[in-house]
Amino acid sequence: MKIALYGPSGMIGKRIMEEALHRGHEVTAVVREASKFTEVNQNLFVEEGDIMDQAGVTSVSAGKDVVISAYGPGNGDPRSLLAAAHSLVAGRPKRLIVVGGAGSLEVAHGVQLVDTPDFPPAWKQLALAHRDALPIFKNADLDWAYVSPAAFIEPGERTGTFRTGTGRLIVDEAGQSKISVEDFAVAILNEVERPHFIRQQFTVGY
Repeated sequence: MKIALYGPSGMIGKRIMEEALHRGHEVTAVVREASKFTEVNQNLFVEEGDIMDQAGVTSVSAGKDVVISAYGPGNGDPRSLLAAAHSLVAGRPKRLIVVGGAGSLEVAHGVQLVDTPDFPPAWKQLALAHRDALPIFKNADLDWAYVSPAAFIEPGERTGTFRTGTGRLIVDEAGQSKISVEDFAVAILNEVERPHFIRQQFTVGY
């Protein structure tokens, strides 16, 4: 498949790129400055672009089977996620898969993770922005999927063994909600190859 990937330099985006290349897909890494992107692979192409540029997203999406956004605001304004969401939708990709946050997942009926008393304050603004971006995709007339990780996601092993769900936070027998970045990337590429969550939010955890 031909995949366009926003955010290929980030912790999650890099693993998505590596997993896609490992499976033999053709990946176009969309970056702000091509000179700073040093990854090399025969199936990897680099294109300069800005996720906030709707015309640019339209151009990048042309001829691609799927557009994956692993965009994150970094140290910038978390609310830029909303502008990015509007731009991605306006770009009219054939398929769109968006890496979101865990905050919008329910931990009990009607209670989302971001609204729980113990949610880390340092992550709250970003989590709220991810949650506010989700309705933008839900209201879009296109083939989208919004992928929320477990509560804790960090580099680790690629086991290929995990669980998926929709609106509820996945926890293990000890009550922990975790996923490695590598297995999160596996889940996303599984969805690329065999779509199950069309126009849905889904989540991945152990």
